[in-house]
Parts: sequence; structure tokens; C-alpha cells
Amino acid sequence: MTASPVLDLRNITKRFGDTLANDDVSVSLAKGEVLALLGENGAGKTTLMSILFGHYTPDAGTVHVEGRELPPGKPRAAIRAGVGMVHQHFSLATNLTVLENVMTGTESLLRLRSDTRAARARLDDVSQRFGLVVDPDARVGDLSVGEQQRVEILKALYNDARILILDEPTAVLTNIEAEKLFRILRDMARQGLSLIFISHKLHEVLAAADRIVVLRGGKAVAERRAADTSKEELAELMVGRRVERPRREAATPGETVLEARNVSLSGSKGLSHVNFALRAGETLGIIGVSGNGQTALAHLASGLVRHEEGDLILFGNPVGKASVRAFIEAGVGRIPEDRNAEGAVGDMTIWENAILERIWSPTFSRHGLIDRAAARRFAAEIIKAFDVRGGAPDKRIRLLSGGNMQKLILGRNLHEQTKLLVAAQPTRGLDEGAIASVHTRILDARKKGAGVLLISEDLDEVIQLADRIQAIVKGRLSPPVAADQADARMLGLMMAGDWDKAGHVAGRGTHEI
Repeated sequence: MTASPVLDLRNITKRFGDTLANDDVSVSLAKGEVLALLGENGAGKTTLMSILFGHYTPDAGTVHVEGRELPPGKPRAAIRAGVGMVHQHFSLATNLTVLENVMTGTESLLRLRSDTRAARARLDDVSQRFGLVVDPDARVGDLSVGEQQRVEILKALYNDARILILDEPTAVLTNIEAEKLFRILRDMARQGLSLIFISHKLHEVLAAADRIVVLRGGKAVAERRAADTSKEELAELMVGRRVERPRREAATPGETVLEARNVSLSGSKGLSHVNFALRAGETLGIIGVSGNGQTALAHLASGLVRHEEGDLILFGNPVGKASVRAFIEAGVGRIPEDRNAEGAVGDMTIWENAILERIWSPTFSRHGLIDRAAARRFAAEIIKAFDVRGGAPDKRIRLLSGGNMQKLILGRNLHEQTKLLVAAQPTRGLDEGAIASVHTRILDARKKGAGVLLISEDLDEVIQLADRIQAIVKGRLSPPVAADQADARMLGLMMAGDWDKAGHVAGRGTHEI
């Protein structure tokens, strides 16, 4: 790393109406350095990086790259200066090939023909140099999420990026994919690239970063060398108080609330002869690598899809052609794995989203008309009871941070007694404070007698919250294991489908798994 910074953000301030997103923030970056920008959801991390890349114009402050001030609000100027940005939500054309995506916007519109031969050679050189090998002729829509992210990074490197910004780069990746990504980033830094990655995952920033800048409430409140800090200190700096995740207490499960007997559901990511039983007052954790049938299982348990073979029994009654409404009326609540696509309608207000799944209830509608006053009161009660920060009943829900949106979704399901909670990836993309809050609510629901079906790729989360654990592999479920007897190695073997070996690792006979 060099003494003089390659990047210098000086006294950046940015307001959105009454919200102060960045408050006099200064951050620098050295050549060959990996810098983590850490903070809660809504702390101002993405806004700061969007100002650097020219998507936003600061109200005050300047951005300097290699000693030269960038004109504000001009992404092309940032690209020419060697700044590349990989967004959390990819901006790829899924119907085009990798090569076509990488070339998009790099050639003059006045050219009669694209020089695909030269572009292919350049793409091959960049991908080999940085270990980002992807088939240039593959259609992007056919690639895995991890491969699509590689294409986004290649687009930036193809444009001679020397400073690379990654916004929540592991939000959509499995643990294995995340490990591969950070190995690549470290290798890039060794080759002289300077990197900033936005994150709220403490173990990631400690493993991958040289230096960490913590944002809280729009301010840069702390800076630490990764080697000189800890998860506990970073969590406290992020939230402004000591953060402790709640612990599962021993409980005596009640009657079975949901049971699957040899249930099958067709499709490439469907289910095959699935068996499980979930009792009142317990949490059954389902682990697995993304794309192995988790979505189908969550939809099945929520009533969104119907099984084709086997028996599904809800509260002692076989499920035939029951509707989603019937599931909700019976006491089933759900936290969808994608809160933006399945959990909320961004341009609708908080009160509209609060009653979205129960709009037919006589509490909120009479004679075909919505009782807006009752709906607003219900939303206000959720906001208060579940600490939905920045929320007001008439505010658009898309203006909430991810954590606060998730708390609203939890609130509308748990405000009244829920007998079965289907929680799919409930803390994906959330910071430490929001994770602790969501975990507390899930454990409270279990304590009050609800059965919780927890579907998660976070092994620590499942071990912490679940009573029993099953792995899903290619649409099949392993036999259950007690969470108190599980560890990361054992669960890793289960996720790989090696259920016999997992039993021996646990020190028990295979028949007991």
C-alpha cells in the first residue's frame, strides 16, 4: 500500500428531505487495500458509495481519485477515473451472453460493427488474470447467482477499474461462494487493485478487510484495523450499544402442527418424498445450499403450492385443495425469503402492506370497503410493538431499511397469535441489531406455543434457534438431528448429502440420524 491515497472522500454530506443520509463523512483508500464499510441497514453506506460513483450529487464535500477531483453526479467520469461498482442487485441483461453483457456501453454508437474478436481476447485476459473464469458464450440467465456476480465484476475490470466497490457482495451468495469471492478479492488486492466492500456481516469484514470504517446514523463513528478488533467491538460500534443475540431455552413441544409424509412436488427445484413433523412450541431448522428445494418447501408449508403425492397434515387435518386464505385463517404466518418480491409492495404504504395478507378480514374491511382508520391503527401498533424505525402508517414501505421492513412483516404475522410460523431466510441481508430483534421475535413465538419452520442457509442461526435440524438436498430431506448435538462440520456433511458420514461425525450410529 502506498502512503498517498488513491481515493479520498472529503466531508461528504447528503440529505434526502428530512433524512440526513451522510453527515460530514471522510474516507480514504490506499492502493492494494481492502476496506470494509460497515454499518446497520440505513447507516448511509450505499449512499456514500453512490456519491463516489456519481449516482448521487453530494450537498457538500468532494471526491478525489488519484489526486484529481471528480465532477459530482457523473458516473462516466468515475468510470474514466478507474472506479467500478458492483451493485447488490445485478444490472445484467439475462437474455444476452456474458461477452455481450461485458461489451455493452463500451463501444461508440457510430461503429458499424462490434469488434467481438478483440473484446473476447480482452475478456479472456482479464478473467484469467483475476481468476474470474466464466464461459463468454453462456447466456447470463443460465448462470448461477455466483457466476452472474463474476460477470458484474468482469464488466468493471474490463473498463480498467482500479478501484472496485462491491455493495453487499455476499447477500445472494452461499457460504462456499462467499469464501471463493473473498479469495478472489484478496488476490486482486495483491495485484494492486483497491477495493471497498459494503457489508454488515462481522465475520466477513474481519476475514477479508485490511481496515474497517464503521458508519452509524450517517456518521463515520470509528475506524479499526481488522487485526486489532473483534466481532463484539464492531457490533457495539455499529449499533451504539452492546448487542447480544438471544438464546433458545429448553421447551416441551406440544401436539404436531404440520406433518409431511412422503410429499412430492414436481419441478427442477421441487420436492421428492419429503418427511418431517413439526410440533407446537418447537423450531425445526431446514439447512441446505440455495436451490435445493427450500423455496418449494416454504411455499408448500404456507399454502402457496399444493403437493402432488403423499400427505400433508396441518393441525391434524389433511390438506387437500386448501387456499392460502385457509392457511392464514388457520393460524399460519410466513416470512418470505425475498421480502421485496414476495413480502411487500414497495409503492404501497406501510398500513396497506400491514393488512395485505388479511385484507378480507372483517377487522379491516366491511361491505367490500377498506376500513382505513382500523388499518392505520393496526400498522401503528405494529410499528410501536416491533420497533419499526423510520416508519409511519402512510409512508411508502420501500423507504424503510431491510431490517425495518422485515420487522413489519414479522409484526403483521405475530401481532395476533400464530400457530405456525414459516420463516424462510428471515435475517438475509440484515445487520446485527436487526438480526437480534428478529431472532427474539421468533423465539417469543416458539415460547408462546407456535411451531416454527425455520429455513436458512446460516448454520449459526439454525443451531442457535432450532431444536431439531434437517438438511435439504436435491429436494430430499435428511432425517432430523438434535441441534444441541450438531456442529458446522456435521451440518456441512448433511448439506452435501453425506448423511451416513454425518452420523458418524456426531459420534452416533447412522440409524439415529
